[in-house]
Amino acid sequence: MTQILVLYYSRDGATKAMAQHIARGIESTGCDAILRTVPNISTVCEQTVADIPESGSLYASLDDLNHCDGLALGSPTHFGNMAAPLKYFIDHTSAAWFSGALCNKPAVVFTSTGSMHGGQESTLLSMMLPLLHHGMLLLGIPSSEDALRETQTGGTPYGASHVAHNQSTLSQDEKTLCFALGARLAKTALKLKDS
Repeated sequence: MTQILVLYYSRDGATKAMAQHIARGIESTGCDAILRTVPNISTVCEQTVADIPESGSLYASLDDLNHCDGLALGSPTHFGNMAAPLKYFIDHTSAAWFSGALCNKPAVVFTSTGSMHGGQESTLLSMMLPLLHHGMLLLGIPSSEDALRETQTGGTPYGASHVAHNQSTLSQDEKTLCFALGARLAKTALKLKDS
């Protein structure tokens, strides 16, 4: 079975909601969507957390990266960059980099911002950089997706986005773009796996 890892960090729930819509798009192709999150980190020192969170998705491990056929990476925007907990996890993936575990696998990125000019595109680009170092094949949202041309909320060619405007509920266009991005990722993973 083709397994696509949907790895995200969510503080207020919007990025998690996006991850769930991306997972639905993945599963619409017959692939398995594996939802994983990362624990928060302390601003004082490294925080120790249980292996299993109290609720929601399980915490990601390097094994999840090593065994996935594709990756969707998501984070809220923090000053135009990915959130520290996700960056902390990514910074500890050297073993996967040395082994080439992610090389030639497809990847997409997604983000949630509080406002229209909150740095969504720079956050998406910041998440792409480590994936390029891992040798992944990055996919965006093509202009053939009607919702990308029509959205009055989130959505970029770089990846799915959500603009909160003080609410975590996704617009219909944002849901559509998340679903389409997940489906595109899974279809690409299937083609690459078959080749």
